[in-house]
Amino acid sequence: MANVSPTRGDISSHPDVNEMRDRYARMLGGRDVALVDGPVFLLGLYCAASPWIVHYTTSQPDLVVHNLIVGIAIALLALGFTRAPERMYGLSWAMCALGVWMIVSPWIVGESPDAGVVWNNIIIGALALILGLMCIGTAARSAPKS
Repeated sequence: MANVSPTRGDISSHPDVNEMRDRYARMLGGRDVALVDGPVFLLGLYCAASPWIVHYTTSQPDLVVHNLIVGIAIALLALGFTRAPERMYGLSWAMCALGVWMIVSPWIVGESPDAGVVWNNIIIGALALILGLMCIGTAARSAPKS
């Protein structure tokens, strides 16, 4: 039977305790952007579902596929920001690029889009650009100083 008594060994005697503390401090130190991860994920979901929400699935079939793919990409970036922050925050610039692309995409991908489609993509693009800039700023602030 396992010993579950509260008198278990203390971790302070572990030989790698200093290294573990430093690693946890590095991992949790850059979590300021965690406040942005949720909105980025929701923006990606909205972008992917927006053709059905704004009802342009029949008038703009190319933009339907486009928004679905870009929305999934934004949501995957958000999941990456959450899952592996130290590796992924270097890709914050990709959010900005996707935001700019979403702003201009109705005229490049679409076929004479109406005002609702244009405004939908402009708002999604502007939010992606703003959230990407917030990720870049926060990642730069929490980057280790050398």
